[in-house]
Amino acid sequence: MLEQLDTLEAKLAQLMAHYRALREESQHLRQRILAMENVNRQLSDRLTAASSRMEALFEQLP
Repeated sequence: MLEQLDTLEAKLAQLMAHYRALREESQHLRQRILAMENVNRQLSDRLTAASSRMEALFEQLP
């Protein structure tokens, strides 16, 4: 019985370590997603501004 409890305790410790690692990785991935969304938003804004400038230039053509 004691051996089974030791085995169960070891497995639980492994499970908790795995859980902590996955939680840390998930947090890191969320941070990367937020950073990439910010970059995407900035690039989209720049593209919109460039498109507006191009349209203004085309309107000035004879």
